[in-house]
Formats: sequence, C-alpha cells, structure tokens
Amino acid sequence: MNKEVLKEQLKVIKKVNYQLTPLDKGYTDKVLYINVGDNQIMDKDVPPVMKEKFIGGKGYGLRLLWDATKPDTRWDDPDNEIIISSGPVGGITQYSGAGKSLLVSISPQTDSIMDSNVGGFFGPFLKFSGYDALELQGKAEKDVVIFIDARTQTIQLLDIPGLSADSHILAEELTELFAENEKDARNIGIVSTGAAAEHSLIGMINFTFYDMKRKKIRLKQAGRGGLGTVMRDKKIKAIVARVNGVTGNMNNVADLETIKERGRRYQKEIRDLDDQQCQMRRKGTANIVNVMNDYDLLPTHNFKYGSHVDGLKIHSDIFRDEYFTQNIPDGCWIGCAMACAKGVDDFPLKTGPYKGDKVIVDGPEYENAAGLGSNLGIFDPEYIIEANFYCDTYGICTITWGTIVAFLMECYENGILNKERTGGLDLSFGNKEDSLELLHQLARGEGFGVSAGLGVRKLKELFTEKGWGDPKFLQDIGMENKGLEYSQYVSKESLAQQGGYAMTNKGPQHDEAWLIFMDMVNNQIPTFEDKAEALHYFPMFRTWFGLAGLCKLCWNDVVPEGNAETDEPHKIPEHVDNYVAIFEAVTGKPFSKEEMIRQSERVYNFQRVFNLRRGYGKRANDAQPYRACGPVTVEEYESRVERYDKQLKELVGFDPEGKTTLEKMAVMRKYRENQYEKLLDAVYERRGWTKNGIPTIEHLKDLGMDLPEVLEVVEKHL
Repeated sequence: MNKEVLKEQLKVIKKVNYQLTPLDKGYTDKVLYINVGDNQIMDKDVPPVMKEKFIGGKGYGLRLLWDATKPDTRWDDPDNEIIISSGPVGGITQYSGAGKSLLVSISPQTDSIMDSNVGGFFGPFLKFSGYDALELQGKAEKDVVIFIDARTQTIQLLDIPGLSADSHILAEELTELFAENEKDARNIGIVSTGAAAEHSLIGMINFTFYDMKRKKIRLKQAGRGGLGTVMRDKKIKAIVARVNGVTGNMNNVADLETIKERGRRYQKEIRDLDDQQCQMRRKGTANIVNVMNDYDLLPTHNFKYGSHVDGLKIHSDIFRDEYFTQNIPDGCWIGCAMACAKGVDDFPLKTGPYKGDKVIVDGPEYENAAGLGSNLGIFDPEYIIEANFYCDTYGICTITWGTIVAFLMECYENGILNKERTGGLDLSFGNKEDSLELLHQLARGEGFGVSAGLGVRKLKELFTEKGWGDPKFLQDIGMENKGLEYSQYVSKESLAQQGGYAMTNKGPQHDEAWLIFMDMVNNQIPTFEDKAEALHYFPMFRTWFGLAGLCKLCWNDVVPEGNAETDEPHKIPEHVDNYVAIFEAVTGKPFSKEEMIRQSERVYNFQRVFNLRRGYGKRANDAQPYRACGPVTVEEYESRVERYDKQLKELVGFDPEGKTTLEKMAVMRKYRENQYEKLLDAVYERRGWTKNGIPTIEHLKDLGMDLPEVLEVVEKHL
C-alpha cells in the first residue's frame, strides 16, 4: 500500500508531547512507559539504586518486569511486559558492535524470564529520543503502531489499517510513511514481527537498519523465547523511532578520545587480521559451518550426528563466493568495522506467498545454516536461504524452528508421526518441499504447522497424550531445556558445553558460554573445578555485553596479534581491557575487569531469583535431554563406536569387548549422567548457590544484591 493511502487511513489514537532529555555519560535516567490497553503514556525516572545495581539493557528489563508482574502472571496477561533497553555504551559509533539492545519478557515457551539480544537501529534511536528503556504493557483491542518522534518530541499511538502482515514489507511501508525523503530513511528504526508470530508460541521480533549502500531496509532478530508472540498478543503492530540524525557524540560521553583511540585500534585489527582469521566481513558467522563439520560439532539429523559427507555442500566458501554480496559495509549499527551482517541480494523465492519476488535475505548466519540445513538433513544453500527469509519475515526464530523441525523429522522417521498425523506432509530428513510447506502453514495458521509452532516441549506432551510415542524416547531426543529449543552445536563430547546450555537462566542459548573448543578440542579445562570456573566466568562476562549495549562477536571473532602468548588467551585480554576503558570513558566512573564481573553477577543472580519467584530456577530445571549428553540410539552410538568404546575402557573402566551396543549404551549413559550431576555440584558451589541451585543469602549480600524483595523470595526456598 502506498504512502498516500496509508496517510489517509491513519488515525491518531493518542498523542503526547514530551521534553527530550539529553544523554549524559550514556544515560538519560528516563524510562518511557506505554500501556496499549488504556493508552497511558508517561515518563518514569530511573531510581539511583536501579542504575547502580542493574546498569542498563537486560538489567533494566529484569528490574522493570519484576516490579510490573506477580509470581503467577502469565505471558498473555495484560500485566506482562516487553522491555527494550540498550545500555550506557549502546549507540556510540566509535567502537565496533555498540548497537545491541536487549528485550525482556515472560516467555510463552518457558513461562520463565526471557531475554533476547538484537542489533539494528531502534535501541540506539530510543536512547537518542530521550529514554534508557521502553516499557510496554497492556493489551490493545486492535492493532496499534507506536511512533516515538524525537524530531517533534511527540509520542503517538496510531491506528493504521492496511499495513502488511510480514516484516520485510511492513518495514518498508512504515519507513516510507515516516521518512521525509529517501535520505531520511536512515533516521528511522522499526520494531515488528510477522504473520506466524500470531499463530505460534515461537514468534520473534525484527529490528530494522537502513543499508545506505543498498538503499534497502534490512532486519536483525531478537529470536529467542517467543517475544514476537507476546508482541502480537498485545496487538502491537510495530514501534517506530525517528531521530534527527546521528552525530559523533550522541551519548555525551566523559572521554571521547579514549573511545576513538580504542576504536581505531580495533578497526586496524579487523582490516589486518580478519581475512586470515574468521573472515567475518566476507562470510559473517556462517564462516564456521565447515569448521563445525570438521570437528564433528555440526548438528545433523536432530543433533544425532556432528558431521555429514554432504556438509561440503554448505561450506562457508559457497555462501561467500556464490551468494553473499561482497565489498559492502554490512554493519547493523553505524561504525561497526566487523560488518558481519551479510546479505543475499535479489534472491528469487521459489515458494510461498512471495513466490517469484526477488528479495534481500539477511544471512544466513551459522545458526540458520546449521539449524535449517544440516540438522534437517538438507544440504542445499538455496533452501537454507529461502527458509531463512521466510522465518525472518514471518516472525519465527530460525534457531527454534530448525530444532523443532529436526525433532519432528526424527519422530517421523521413527513412526511417531506419519502422513495421516501430519496432514499429508512427509517430514523425512532431507525433505525440502514439505518442511517449507510446514512453515507456510504456520504463517497461515493452518494444519500441522500450527502444532509445530507449539515448540518441542509441548509437542512431546502432545505426542505422549495421543499415545504416539514412548515418553522416555521423546524426552531423550527432544532438544529443549526449560522449554527453549537448543541452539545449533553438538554438545555430547563437551561436558562444559552441556552446562553452558542447560544451566542457563533462560534455556539453551550459546550466548552465555561457548566452551566446546576449550573443553573438547583444546582440553584447557580438564577438571570439574576448571569447568566450574569457566562456567562462572564466561556467563558473567557475556552477560555484561547485554548490560552495556554491546555485541559479543567483536570480542573474540577477531583477536589481536600475540593473543596466543597472553596468560589467558581464551579471554582475549586486550579486548577485555578495551571494554573496561570504553565503559569508564562513557560513564566517567572508575571501572575494572573485576567490577565488570560483579555487575553481571548481580544481574545474573537476580534473574535466577526472578525465575525462582515464578516456580523455576532450581536444579531440576537445569536437567538436560540425554541427546545433549550422549548417544540415544544404536546407530548414534555405532557412528562413533571407536570413540565411545575407548571412553568406556579408559574413563569408565568397562571392557566393551563382546558386549552388545545396548549394553554399552546403558553403561555410557549412567557414566555421562553422573558426570553432569557432578558438574552441577561444582558450578553451583563456584557460583555461590546451594546444591539445589539457589543463590545463598551470603552470596547475595556479598554481591550487593541483598534487596529485601530478593531475599524474601530466596528465604522461602532455602
């Protein structure tokens, strides 16, 4: 629909004027609260204690959500909120990766507290509009567009009939509607989702960024936990922020020269070293597809295997040479030298409602290539690109969708599902056509696609209720923890990574700890104490990025020359020092790498207690499916028989000679499950938690997170 028609149909539901608060050392100390149920719009001051203890980003989201909800608030209650916040460093343009935002809400998938990070323009633009966070509550009666306009210092709730359902068109419509001209498109940031988010529990949220070289709107995703479903349940169609432009010191930092100097140093590393390291500027995160295949870590056939002979067909060189547009500064925020947001231009769609259209596809990222490709037994780059596009525009998390469909395919291969139960779909591994049709069904709200949109946890329950499969087998192969589907790495041979997945607060996402190479390949953390230290440090270190407004990729996807000779090369100490210097330079407050970890510990433990308040956050919730830990099926064991037999002999003291595969599997399972329990004990102790995974009062006091409301929850459960 064109701009003039949309303008004619636009109706203002509510409009308020506000006084824009300029940023000072990374903060405005203001929260924008909007209730789309009663159309309330107001500013809220950030209390000093919130700023001190929760820092920004995810921390602000958790604090605001705690105050807004009760222990029994459901994801689809009006009281549930979506909070969007960047952080004090978010929005600077002199150091790479400073465009991240964090979203926090009660998850439809897990019923616990979800956080999801995303790039794009909206988070920084929200700050430049005068707000450290946006707090959304209530449920509208019909679709509403929120327009935050720093240019006129107004906030509007708008009824705009006729907008498209899916993000790739909706974002273009809203950009055309609110940008004064083509050049002004770069001053628009949009939050949206798509049609499939309305029919599922796994909806994700898109943030736009304007690609100046291509002159196109592009998308980045807050994928995990169904936050797009919450957005559509509230009938929020989109959120738009418009700014006057981006100049050199929008954050009004304390020491701009230090940030510039560190930024120049990092940019030189990217220029000099990226091509010989990860090639992020040429391949994006897809650079590791072939690496994972080489190390038996690429999920294949629902995480059953870690490699495949056809893995070469989705080698990262193929995406680089045949699909990704090169020599374009693909940064999802201004000034990012890593430029890893690769795109496929003018890709002709072969299926679905946009068949025949030539579109830009953002990615595929590694997770998409693995989850939508190898994990489904599909080794076709063009299928992966098409599925990637439709997940994005429909508003579906690609990681989640890949793991769901892989689970369904293994169920189909084992007779738990058949064509009668799937409505005629053949969901055998490798079936491209029917797996795409499943996705299109979900977007239409039809057929077995709607069932798929429930997620793995609820599918296991459904299949058990119907008597379609053995509950124990379904539990073993259903790759979810806490209700969230696993991201795309095979963790069987890395005990530390098993903990890095299943011991997360929100569910198995690799953004807390990616320890496979340290543990499995390099054997740098051989003891339980070593693993526990890693599972303390890295989740806390990585949490900090989500407090500050930074992207994790710039930390370790290019490393300085000489990093291998440092005392702790796995921590990339020079880059850690960069972050310490930048945070101090933005805020003007003394800072250290030790305080960085303590900031994160406060927020991390608060989230654990928040889950505890909701009935989760205990040892039982950190249990993992056995597929994440070891071989579930005979063919799975026999695919690595030499490795497993050797482990039985050397680690377990069991002679496999003459034993059946089932006998060997039973011994292996007992050993591996026991190892994981020992890991839980070690990590809980290191984190200052009880044997049941609950933060102790003493630990909370030591951290300064001994808020009365926090201690009250903990005391009830100790």
